[in-house]
Order: sequence, then structure tokens, then C-alpha cells
Amino acid sequence: MTILSALRLPLLAMPFIGLAATLAWAAPPDADAIKVNQVGFLPGAVKFAVVPDGQARNFTIVRAGTDTVAHQGTLGPATAHAPSGEQVRLAPFTALAAPGRYQVRVAELPDSAPFEIGPAVYGVVNAASIKAYYFNRASTALAATHAGAYARPAGHPDTHVLVHASAASPGRPAGTAIASPKGWYDAGDYNKYIVNSGISTYTLLAAYEDFPALFKAQDLNIPESGNDIPDLLDEALWNLEWMLTMQDPADGGVYHKLTNLRFDGMVMPAQATGPRYVVQKTTAAALDFAAVMATASRVFAPYERQLPGLPARMRAAAQAAWRWAQAHPTDYYRQPADVVTGEYGDKDVTDEFGWAAAELFITTGDAAYYQAMGAPALQATVPSWSDVRGLAWMSLARHRQRLGTVADQALIAGRIDTLSQGLAAASRQSAYGIPMQGADYIWGSSAVALNQAMVLLHGYRLTGKREYLDAAQAGLDYVLGRNAVGMSFVTGIGKRSPQHPHHRPSEADSIAAPVPGWLVGGPQPAQQDKKDCPVPYPSALPAKSYLDHACSYASNEVAINWNAPLVYVSAALQALTPAP
Repeated sequence: MTILSALRLPLLAMPFIGLAATLAWAAPPDADAIKVNQVGFLPGAVKFAVVPDGQARNFTIVRAGTDTVAHQGTLGPATAHAPSGEQVRLAPFTALAAPGRYQVRVAELPDSAPFEIGPAVYGVVNAASIKAYYFNRASTALAATHAGAYARPAGHPDTHVLVHASAASPGRPAGTAIASPKGWYDAGDYNKYIVNSGISTYTLLAAYEDFPALFKAQDLNIPESGNDIPDLLDEALWNLEWMLTMQDPADGGVYHKLTNLRFDGMVMPAQATGPRYVVQKTTAAALDFAAVMATASRVFAPYERQLPGLPARMRAAAQAAWRWAQAHPTDYYRQPADVVTGEYGDKDVTDEFGWAAAELFITTGDAAYYQAMGAPALQATVPSWSDVRGLAWMSLARHRQRLGTVADQALIAGRIDTLSQGLAAASRQSAYGIPMQGADYIWGSSAVALNQAMVLLHGYRLTGKREYLDAAQAGLDYVLGRNAVGMSFVTGIGKRSPQHPHHRPSEADSIAAPVPGWLVGGPQPAQQDKKDCPVPYPSALPAKSYLDHACSYASNEVAINWNAPLVYVSAALQALTPAP
């Protein structure tokens, strides 16, 4: 079975872009490469490429692989891009709306990577980014029927998980065994973390809340396909069912993570057989859990027939976790001496309290939760796993019409609009025409770009301001090739995409191409892994500090929280972009 048939996306007319290109090493881009979204554009989208400054002042768009000119234009002024050390010009071609496959051509430069213009151009990206979660499922075999070449035996059944000393309680003393199966492997490793599952699962549920029609029509070829529940929700449910097992029924507290004591080696899941533990209950875990379960209880309410009692169970679990967090407001995660896996440590949980309160308010209608949110003092920021304030405001904006008089409508709109204004302004000022600034090139910078875009899309839905939609488009353009290294940062997508992500199944499965659909972390100058890598980073500049090597957990790892905004943004642009 081919990789494409493993994805099986019958609703989409567009081919799986760049699939053949993933089968061989993609050489580093030339210094004079034209940077463009290597997937393409909807006909009504704003369209730009980035061209290195030189003698040329004009550009053309040609039919891919030919000399047939489809559009001619004038390059913008030369502008310095500090994060990459480049002097570049923008090539605008928004007016080109005719469906087809194209390349950007500038005199004395190589033609750009090919790209599509078409009415369903982001369907494959969206489906692949969701299917990546299936490929990272724990506690199950991946059958060739659904996984194609990436079929594998089951690993980590997690039916016999030990309670670590840090998580011991009277009812579950250290060494007690509990069952905690399912869930997604968090990233390139084989552990499962509640805090990171929080923002990841929520973002998938938010995408469904905003664009249900798109997802109801989608067939991802997962085991649950055809069960009268949209495949996106089926995939989210695989993780939600695991999350429910991480709550102690005796008190409502939630374990921070399920993990080995140390990271597994670069092996397949079935080869990683060390003992597993649940570690420490924390305030952050309880609040992230409460927020997600409150959200899930309302999203799954229409599916009561298929999942009897589950929405009510999720709601009750959310409220129990909230009560535990109120009673334990400063139980921060402290890494035990014998555990060396990911921490997701957070000693400021005011944002988690605000987010959980907002979701419980939306789901229950209880005004006490809105008061507990502390709305006047809670700012809106671009979300990340450690800062979830923005999620509260996006949810309130989504449901604002039914919140009643207790919720401050002007404050809700103002929080989203103000944040969107700042991001749109940054995009206008950027030489690359993107919201990303120098300080945004941090660990997981690709997801920063997409979370910025997600905020902007909420701003567009709230206000209708086209500049917000255009700036969100720029964020997707960035991760799909309009960046300083000239790569699509999504495996299997685009002419040049990562070949060696820090992802254990991709490295250990003996298949040349990595598991498709994964967003890698992207450039960031700290290079925390350079001492562990046998090859050097090609640059220390923030926008070019990227290494396509399995050693590079600092720039080339994958993670569930990074893929989630790719799911949201690709769906939102497909659904919201007006026709020309």
C-alpha cells in the first residue's frame, strides 16, 4: 500500500503534494532561492513570494515546468530581514486566481518550488496533520489497512502502570498498578503528558467547534471511520479516553504525566518495554484537564447516542479537577530525582485557572466560573502549552452570543481584536510579510507562527477585518515554505520538507520517508542539542538556525501541540477565505 492510500483522502481532489520529493534527501536551499508556500493558495487568498534582492525589479508567474506566463508583477522595495540577515523583496500575485500549478520566475534566479492554486488546496495538509495523530497512537497496533507502509505492532499497552512515589495517595500507595491505556505519544518520545495534551486536544476540539461541516465531510481512513462520529472527534477521543484514566477518582486530582523513568532509545514502540509510571498530581495538570474535559463535554453532547453517558462523565470530571485545583492552588511539578523525561513544569498557573474557569462557564452557564476567571486582569496572548490565557478568550469569543449578561462582551471582543491588531502590524512591518519577529524564533517556532495565525483567524471571525485573514495566511505560508530556509516544515508536504525528524518511529522504522503530516519545531538559535549532533547547524541566525537531522530535538522534533494549530489554521483558511 502506498503512503497516499494509507492517508486515503477521497474528498480531496488535490494530489499529495511533494510525496515523491520526500523519498530522497532535499539539498539545502541556494542563497538565491525564491521562498514561497510550496503547497499553494486558495483562489481568493492573498499571495506573496519572497525574492532575494538583486538586479531584478519584476517577476512572472509561469505554469509549472513551462515558459507559459500566467501573471506579471513588480517586486516590492528591498527590505532588511534581521532574523535571517537577508535583504529581500516581496513578489505579490494576489490577482492570480486561475486554478493551476505554477512557479515564480525572476531573472537570473532559479525558479521557485511549484505550488498549486485551487479551491481545495489545504485539504491534504489538514487531513495529513490530523492523520499524524493516528500514527502516534499508543497502546494499539497500526494496521496496514489504515497505516500503509507505516503499519507497526502495538507498543506501550499501559494496562499495568505503577504509581510513582511522587504520586502516592492513601488509596493508591507507591507501587500500586493502574490501567491508563490509549492516548498519543507526546512528541518524538514515547511518553504521555497531561499539560501538553491539554492545549493539543483543545485546539482540535476548537477546530471542530468552528468548522464542523468541513470535518463531518472528512474521511481519514482510521479504524473508527464510518462510525457516525467525525474522524477528527474520533481521533481526539483516543486521547481524551486516556486523559480520563489520569484522574484519581478518590479526590479528582490529575497525574502530571505517564512516563518511563528515562527516555526510550531510537526504537519502535513495541521494542520499548520498560516499566511505566504516573508521576505527581499537579495544579497545572488538573486545570488543563478541567478545561479540556469541559470543552469535550459540550463538543460530544450531540453524540450521546454513540457515546452514552460520556459527555456527562467528562463534565463531572472537569468539575472534580477544578475543585481539586482550588484546594491545591500551588502544587507545581517538581521533577523527581529518578525521572529524567520531559517536565512541562509551570510555576505560574493563573492562566490555567483563567482558561479552566472560562471553559466551565461556557459549558455549565454558572456565573461563578466567570467570576473565578478574573476576566479584567486576564490578558490575551498567543497561546502555548505554558501560557493558555489566549485560549480562554478565543473560546469566549466563539460562544459570546449565548453567554448572557454576566460576560463582558466588549472586553471579550477587545482582547481578541487588540492582540490581532498587533500581529497584523508585525506582518506589515516584516520583510518576509509574516507576523514572526526575531523573538518568536524559540523552541517550536513553527507552532508560534501557527498559533499567531489562529489568533488572527479568531480576530477575522470576530471583526471581518481582511488584514487579519491575510496575516493568518502569511503564518501558514511561513511553515509551508516562505521562510528563510526555504522548506516546508511539514513532513511529506512540499518539494522540500524534513527528511530526518527527531521522531522515534520515523527514525526506527527502516522506511526512507518519515511519517507524514508532522510539523517540526523549526529554527531557533539556542541550539540546545548541538553538543549531541554529529553535524553542525548551518547558521546561528534565528530564522536559519535549523538542522534536518534526527539528533536535533531543539529544531527538528515533532510534537502534538505543534500539529494542533496546523490542523486549525489549514481548516480555517479553507473554510473562511472568500472566493475572488
